[in-house]
Amino acid sequence: MFDTQKFGRALSALRKAADMTQNEVADRLNLSRQAISRYECGESFPDISILVQIAELFGLTLDALITYGDPTAGEAQILRTAGTDASAITSADVVNLAPLLKPSILTLLSERLAADGIDLSALVGLAEFLQDSTTARLVDAASFAEIEEDLLVRLLPFLDTASKEAVFRKLLDGELDWHYISVFLPYADALLSQIEAAVMEGALPWEAAEIVNRYCLERA
Repeated sequence: MFDTQKFGRALSALRKAADMTQNEVADRLNLSRQAISRYECGESFPDISILVQIAELFGLTLDALITYGDPTAGEAQILRTAGTDASAITSADVVNLAPLLKPSILTLLSERLAADGIDLSALVGLAEFLQDSTTARLVDAASFAEIEEDLLVRLLPFLDTASKEAVFRKLLDGELDWHYISVFLPYADALLSQIEAAVMEGALPWEAAEIVNRYCLERA
């Protein structure tokens, strides 16, 4: 797993070996000294375009620089190609790097995951970093057949209306057990009328309407 603190310590060692101050490195990279300090402390991580400049500054290949963070093969590939080559990555690679990547890169990677199918634990790990439209596509692609309640609880706060509607469709299709309506409702007030309509049409059992009624009474 990529370690930003290991990478930061290595970056600090490279700078000192080159007899450069943080200010000098910052000037060469057109950044602030504070940005270099955060990189070296592992508090933040450079954009991939900055990684290329850092490698050139210290006379390294990009691959050699990335290796200082102890990445998996998939993580190294993501950092090296900015997500344009996703042939060998895993969902775990994407989840681990998600806090370090731009939403645009995550979108590229997520489209690959959506094509291959994505497990819900990975989706939960990615949801807070993704653009809403990407999250909705991943919800559609993920299987909810064996979801556990804690995963659903962790996922729902990050979903926009389109993503919640995708979850609702899985309820109607029977892929998501209708009993999870009780978990779903606090995040889906806008879908209350659709749930009631689904009960009237026989797409959901009458017990689902009872869950909705209890929820509305408790909220009143």
